[in-house]
Amino acid sequence: MNIANVFTIIGFIACVIILLVLIVAVLYFYYIDRTQKQHPILRNYPVIGRARYFFESIGPELRQYFFNSDTEGKPFSRNDYTHIVRKAKYKRDVLGYGSQRDFEEEGYYIRNSMFPKLTEELKMDRETKVTTDRYLLIKEPLFAQKKERLEKNESPVYLLDDEDAIVIGKHARNPFIVKGQIGMSAMSYGSLGERAITALSEGLGIAKGTWMNTGEGGISEYHLKGGVDIIMQIGPGLFGVRDQEGNFSWEALKEKSEIPQVKAFEIKLAQGAKTRGGHIDAEKVTEEIARIRMVEPFKSIDSPNRFREFSDFPSLFDFIEKVREHSGKPVGMKVVIGSSEEADELAKQIQLTGKAPDFITVDGGEGGTGASYQELADSVGLPIKSALPIMDNALRKYGVRDQVKMIASGKLFSPDRIAIALAMGADLVNIARGFMITVGCIQALQCQSNACPVGVATTDPDLQKALVIDEKKYRTANYLISLRKGLFRVAAAAGLDSPVHFTREHVVYKDERGKTWSLEEIYQSIVQTESS
Repeated sequence: MNIANVFTIIGFIACVIILLVLIVAVLYFYYIDRTQKQHPILRNYPVIGRARYFFESIGPELRQYFFNSDTEGKPFSRNDYTHIVRKAKYKRDVLGYGSQRDFEEEGYYIRNSMFPKLTEELKMDRETKVTTDRYLLIKEPLFAQKKERLEKNESPVYLLDDEDAIVIGKHARNPFIVKGQIGMSAMSYGSLGERAITALSEGLGIAKGTWMNTGEGGISEYHLKGGVDIIMQIGPGLFGVRDQEGNFSWEALKEKSEIPQVKAFEIKLAQGAKTRGGHIDAEKVTEEIARIRMVEPFKSIDSPNRFREFSDFPSLFDFIEKVREHSGKPVGMKVVIGSSEEADELAKQIQLTGKAPDFITVDGGEGGTGASYQELADSVGLPIKSALPIMDNALRKYGVRDQVKMIASGKLFSPDRIAIALAMGADLVNIARGFMITVGCIQALQCQSNACPVGVATTDPDLQKALVIDEKKYRTANYLISLRKGLFRVAAAAGLDSPVHFTREHVVYKDERGKTWSLEEIYQSIVQTESS
């Protein structure tokens, strides 16, 4: 028997074995599907019905990559995501042919000037420059990967002029002075892994003039690695500033305040995506995270809905004053606005008590989170474009607007969105998910599972290997620098020499009929309605 016949026989036997295995597998799954009691589809259509569950499980990916248009998709459309990536990767973001915005819909527009400012007329820090890595697109073939070259690029960082620098906590022993109006919103170590936090810290440090909010999970060594200024957030769980019994520790607060990078503290009353305390699953609570948060390892953590240390505005303000005095640093509060009455009461109590936070972070309901509940994320708390003017109006109404700085957050990931928020009353803005995208986030929507496929929102060491810090840190820096550059560009188009000068008069609202209203007209009508 020659070798060809031998291989023929072996091949025939192999095919028979494979066929028998397939028949046995089909019969096995047929029996399992027919007898199980959970899924009606499988009972009526055994084996074949499994295709339904397969396509259901990959539905989000199919919609994201094949079926949603460029302007659809939540929480960020493909266009939104692409604009962030281009700024981070290429340090530029231009489009061709025209906008894909639906101009028939109602929305906000920035009022342009007939005589915009020239580049040389802009009032900004022209001396501070940094060198980052960026990609240069060489070729984009249809059936292969893009051909790109990594290059060094030196550019200004587009900080504010010294005269326009924003002072937070002017009455604190150690005021916090910032020259950039964009910072990183609260993202805890634990919700994000150490590589993501490190890349963000180092990237923000490269870009200069910004800050990093720790989130309520305490300060980790990874937050400190980039040398960036830190706002330490204190949530109802008191992570990082508590004793073994879970009570507030003034000694721990003092210890944290002595870290040179810590420039301010933020008391978190609520978060836009979850007007409740935070949550972190047990598998994310490693021994290191437990040490930083001062809790037991490998046990789920739930923060209370509110602080036990205070129960109304006067006691809140007393607590803030005590933290400010004890730390010597500015102290602010993070809130979610649900009504004008609530904002009025806050402002009224500032006027009556003569006490105030150094800043108020207004977080919109469209903000992100590592884990929340659908009913809270969708329906509790107003979005930022409603909440921000309500808070600004209340502070003006009671004559206390100049006592606090306002920080806005809630999908403010582009220069035009930031400019509109500034015009609505914000002094500064926070961004979270935009920065997550710079370090690799692909919107897999698995933040709550510790199974983030790109190693961002996970503490799994194997998954985190995907995230290369030395590459992603430059993307973070490029994104922030590009945002600032774009913000100055929008300011110039509005006839302003600096984005600090955005006011209500620089934004109009176009309704569905094409009629336009200035923000001032809208707010005045609201005030008149409330007073009547």
